[in-house]
Amino acid sequence: MPTRLEQFLSHLDGLSGGIEPRFFPVEKSPPGLPGVIAIVYDGLPERGMMTGFTYGISLANHPLWRFGRPELCISVRSDDVRWPLALADIGEGQRGNPFHYGDTINFGERIAPDSDMTAFVVFAPSVLDREDYTGINIGETLPINLCGLYPIHEAERRYIQDHGFDAFWELDWDPYDVRRSSAV
Repeated sequence: MPTRLEQFLSHLDGLSGGIEPRFFPVEKSPPGLPGVIAIVYDGLPERGMMTGFTYGISLANHPLWRFGRPELCISVRSDDVRWPLALADIGEGQRGNPFHYGDTINFGERIAPDSDMTAFVVFAPSVLDREDYTGINIGETLPINLCGLYPIHEAERRYIQDHGFDAFWELDWDPYDVRRSSAV
């Protein structure tokens, strides 16, 4: 019987079209749980982009996780591995907490040198079909559900807090462009 990690990687392999991932473990913090891993696919979903996933957040427990356990996903036009590593760092630090669509996460510093962005907003992964990011069977009662994290500027994070996620999502902005100007 494949392990839960093997089943998750098999699902990701099915999405990647044969692209070999790179793996980056981060330091573990909670005792008793393995550290979070960043799984990075270069050229996914298209050339010039990188998509990263976490694995390890879903190993924790939370009473609100009744329909699935979260892992994180990011897709950006960058070749800087700091973007998916930031997800793994957030996942490690927030492990055991729910991720809700529209939530913002203040990273507290520039995420990568190729961008001035310092925060993320949580929403469905737009590069995947719904059946590819929800209900991922890992051989347990609760499946994995992927949450997308989108890099944003500090001004955009404040805008979301003041005006709501829907108002921000309707603005003219490219969710994959880490070098873009602020939409607000």
